[in-house]
Amino acid sequence: MIYAIVIAAVLLLFIVVLYNSLVRKKNDVENAFASIDAMLKKRYDLIPNLVETVKEYMKHEKSLLTELTELRTKAISGDIAEDDRVELENKIVKSMAGLMVAVENYPDLKANQNFLQLQGSWNEVEEQISAARRAFNAAVTTYNNGVETFPSNIMAGIMNYKRRRLFEIPEEERQNVKAKELFNK
Repeated sequence: MIYAIVIAAVLLLFIVVLYNSLVRKKNDVENAFASIDAMLKKRYDLIPNLVETVKEYMKHEKSLLTELTELRTKAISGDIAEDDRVELENKIVKSMAGLMVAVENYPDLKANQNFLQLQGSWNEVEEQISAARRAFNAAVTTYNNGVETFPSNIMAGIMNYKRRRLFEIPEEERQNVKAKELFNK
């Protein structure tokens, strides 16, 4: 009888430790995503200022500016699933890259003090977002390992915990930069 009680107590302790471990991992993922969210808020606050500054110089680049503004509006709406948010963020990064390339055609804009200050702020925010994404991906990897490895996968199934998606670099950003092409623009 004592052995049965000891075995039951050890089993119960094991289940509690496993449960608490999975909950901590899930909370770490949510915390890391919230950090990204805070950095993205900074980005969203910068976008209107960049757009207005650039708009004066780039009258014919209006479609790019409109797209960027629409993406920002959608991103800050709040009614977007986490996976959709990741995809939307990748679109914003691509649009901003297009904007920065278009800026190269406007020497006066590149020398404008307001634009330079906004561009510096943008670069700083992008570095912070990059760091937050690395932390998020680390937390998600730990969480996914907990969800998929035995025996915690059994508890994760009971708790209805599913694998989470990582922030990934879009394929076009994975390509090597070709310096010759930069000078031929």
